[in-house]
Amino acid sequence: MPKKQPKAAFGSDVRTKSPRIGVTESYHNHRPSWRIAKIELEDRDDPFGWHLVDDVAAEKIRAGLANFESMTWAEILVDGKKGNHSVATSKICKAASDRLFAMRLDDVDQLVSLRLSNKQRVWGILHQGVLDLLWWDPNHEVCPWQGKDN
Repeated sequence: MPKKQPKAAFGSDVRTKSPRIGVTESYHNHRPSWRIAKIELEDRDDPFGWHLVDDVAAEKIRAGLANFESMTWAEILVDGKKGNHSVATSKICKAASDRLFAMRLDDVDQLVSLRLSNKQRVWGILHQGVLDLLWWDPNHEVCPWQGKDN
């Protein structure tokens, strides 16, 4: 019975092989995905949170996120950077910062804000193209706009 030989021993040059998918591929050219495990539903005194969502707001959030799903992260965060952008956690309000601490997420450096209307935002943590949804911010209070006068 002949011995089995590795294919490389028969002249195959393994140095010319390359992976089919690059491991360093950026998520910017991919469409967004959402995770909802970090959403907090408890009724708190927080000025933001999913406990504030009524049927009308739920439909607005669903429609807004569905609209984002038709775009890539580059279109959302680069082309749409005026309304959708990353925010350093050092710039968010004290209530939001306190919530991050309570959720044991105080080591996060930045959050992503997605604009659904003039004031309404959805906040989350972006990791490799997936946004872990955190907060519904109906009154733009997590990180209020700081105009030129402020």
